Amino acid sequence: MKLYIDSSDNLKTTIKIDDKEFIKENTSPRDQDVFGFLVKCISDSGLTPQDIAEIEVFEGPGSFTGTRIGVTIANALGFALNIKVNGDSIPVNVIYATPPSTTFPNKKAQ
Repeated sequence: MKLYIDSSDNLKTTIKIDDKEFIKENTSPRDQDVFGFLVKCISDSGLTPQDIAEIEVFEGPGSFTGTRIGVTIANALGFALNIKVNGDSIPVNVIYATPPSTTFPNKKAQ
């Protein structure tokens, strides 16, 4: 089975399993549960994670957190199942729209 994950829009998650497409829309970014939705999609398709033969993930740009979550899930599955992600060795890196600035540099004491 070929798995595709796109969580770059923090109000929508798209999972494709072979030719089936599953879309979950959220009213808030806090409601985005990419992994839970992925597990449900795999289960509803009558498959297991061990059936995954190929993984593709949209690596960005997009929502900072949403994109990181999707790429992290793809990398973790690739590692656990020994499958390349996006046809490359893992890990796949996120492509950010702007450089992340999660912290401010420390000011040196004078």
